[in-house]
Amino acid sequence: MGKMFSAIEPAHREFIERQHIFFNASAAQQGRVNVSPRDVASLRILDDHTVIYLDRTGSGNETAAHLIADGRLTLMFCAFEGAPLVMRLYGKGRIIARRSPEYLSLLAAHYGNIEAPGARQIVHLTVDSIQTSCGMKVPFYDYVGERDQLDRWATVKGESALEEYRRQKNSVSIDGLPTGLV
Repeated sequence: MGKMFSAIEPAHREFIERQHIFFNASAAQQGRVNVSPRDVASLRILDDHTVIYLDRTGSGNETAAHLIADGRLTLMFCAFEGAPLVMRLYGKGRIIARRSPEYLSLLAAHYGNIEAPGARQIVHLTVDSIQTSCGMKVPFYDYVGERDQLDRWATVKGESALEEYRRQKNSVSIDGLPTGLV
């Protein structure tokens, strides 16, 4: 039932672009495995082996710590409407620091130079394989809309308070691994 692919094909891209949510999974050699939901609107497919997403400030920064420690990253997409399908993008990830030349270049080229409130970094995935599977047990869900709480929280907090929050809450993982934020 599952199929493996070596590159993102046009049908994969079309499927990803129809979704509203994806999940990222990462882990270091020791400690907890992290799985987090993400908004597909933040994701860009650059080519058949490269995906990025604009990562926003949250209660932790596990993905960054895991990518520094190990680099493995999986992105999973599920069809919650239409034909059943689960797709995983496997590969090596890295963090692109906010305000770095690479970040600013990607922001200009792929996000119209618009930073979402609370933008923290860009996550870059070099895809080495794709797996699709049936997804027949994934339930149907109706998409109602986006939540605006993160936008409102980050806007009210302001840039200097966000930087302090990141220093306090996002500089090490829950397992004590550095995230690269200072």
